[in-house]
Amino acid sequence: MYDLELIKLRKVYPGGTVAVQAFDLRVEKGEFISFVGPSGCGKTTTLRMIAGLEDITDGNLIIRDKDFTRVPAEQRPTATIFQNYALFPHMTVRENLAFGLEVRKAPAADTKRRVDAIIEKLELGAVAGARERSLSGGQRQRVALARGLVTEPDILLLDEPLGALDANLRKSIQEELKILQRELGITFVFVTHAQAEALSMGDRVVVMNAGVVEQISAPFELYTRPKSPFVARFIGRNKIIDGTLTEAGSGAATVKTRFGALKGVPTFDASAAQTGAAAMVVAPSEYVSVLPTGAPMEGETDSVSGEVTALDAVGQVVYVSVRLDDTQSVRLETYREKVSGQSIAPGAQVDLRWKPERASVVLAA
Repeated sequence: MYDLELIKLRKVYPGGTVAVQAFDLRVEKGEFISFVGPSGCGKTTTLRMIAGLEDITDGNLIIRDKDFTRVPAEQRPTATIFQNYALFPHMTVRENLAFGLEVRKAPAADTKRRVDAIIEKLELGAVAGARERSLSGGQRQRVALARGLVTEPDILLLDEPLGALDANLRKSIQEELKILQRELGITFVFVTHAQAEALSMGDRVVVMNAGVVEQISAPFELYTRPKSPFVARFIGRNKIIDGTLTEAGSGAATVKTRFGALKGVPTFDASAAQTGAAAMVVAPSEYVSVLPTGAPMEGETDSVSGEVTALDAVGQVVYVSVRLDDTQSVRLETYREKVSGQSIAPGAQVDLRWKPERASVVLAA
């Protein structure tokens, strides 16, 4: 039994605009699932369909083996936390937490027990009698989280709940949220536009684009083995070189490019691929070395050559821009110690090198 199943879920708005199409997903109990993608990709619409705040045009929504496709929001075993928190300003923290249970007509003694427990769990005792206007951003976020959890939902839905926080507080709350989710064992579905947040928090990450699911993978696999051109460009800081497929096997593929033949691990069904198909070689910046042209080779590597056009340092991170030819430049992220003492500066000729097994070959269509 899965906590959540989306089966060919589809949303079409009046006028014919398709917001989400053919979304399939199975979520295990206690999983943390992150949705990420650009604005308008359909991630929030999907979350709202799960919550019952948007009607489902086609497909089925199953929660713990029960079909909730047409069940009203108030009858679903879910709770939703929004970016604006939606706290009642005229109520104290304690009253905000109790409100959802009172609407569900929970016994007074049970309501008090649950509210007391979540206040202790999230360390809100010092502000239990306070109203929203006197709370800090972090305290508001914790209260919103507590209000969602106090109803003891099967699934907690979070719609960019950290978006209003500053960078340092956001990072701190990310860590707390992940620890809390592990302790409670509740399934979280988390929507964000920040890929770093999605990758650091999700057990699996769903990448969406224009209403379509591009890829569902564990964070490391998503980062290192993109399966579509969109994911290759959207996730991470990849170096991408276009060409045509000349050979593909179960563990290796070769792409003919204007910089020569380059290899990588295919992220498609190699047995069904056609020679001559448009393809791209994708190498994460972290796996690419920037070396002076002609530097000694170490093991089997692929490489392309170019001229450094810019070198920008931000602390220990260095961004190196390299023009490969008149039509293509790449920007790589590396660490200061990897380029210091290498005579790498604007105007220098360099080789970009990587191991073929660390690159991926993605079909362009």
